[in-house]
Amino acid sequence: MTDPSSDTRQAQPRIRGFEAALPIALLRARAATAHKFKPHTDAEGLSQPQWRVLRALAAGEPLDSKTLAQRCALLQPSLSRIFRSLMDRGLIEDHPTDDYRSRFMKLTPAGQEIFNRVAVISEAVYRDIEHAYGRAELMDLLEKLNRLCAVCDALPDLPIEMPEAGRHPNQRSPR
Repeated sequence: MTDPSSDTRQAQPRIRGFEAALPIALLRARAATAHKFKPHTDAEGLSQPQWRVLRALAAGEPLDSKTLAQRCALLQPSLSRIFRSLMDRGLIEDHPTDDYRSRFMKLTPAGQEIFNRVAVISEAVYRDIEHAYGRAELMDLLEKLNRLCAVCDALPDLPIEMPEAGRHPNQRSPR
């Protein structure tokens, strides 16, 4: 029989249940909703990130890569690969500008045609989701998610009050 006082394992920290983890719930919601839009983007040979770029450019205004990365929730290296792929397919093109520090992109007529085909189906999917979930509830959810993003963006990367057991090696102890 083992003596419990000789157990050298540290007690496991208390943490909220897995089903109550915000990042997991957000990932599941993203997967569930993206799954509804994926078949019609796949049918056009577009990845979800490529579709987001076309969708962002569809308003007609040329956008710089920094703005596109932010709007489409993409990292710059991914965006560069997406640009190459969409340009190779003739769906987007460089937009000449006097600002040589930024790269501006715009939809081509072929890109606009694909956007138009996918957008019709995309809006039908939105209507299905609104019907099942509730239009007001969906608008409220979007508002809350946008607020959550703003709140999290305003918070520091590490917790404001770091518990001693979880202290990051680069963080100083409070005096």
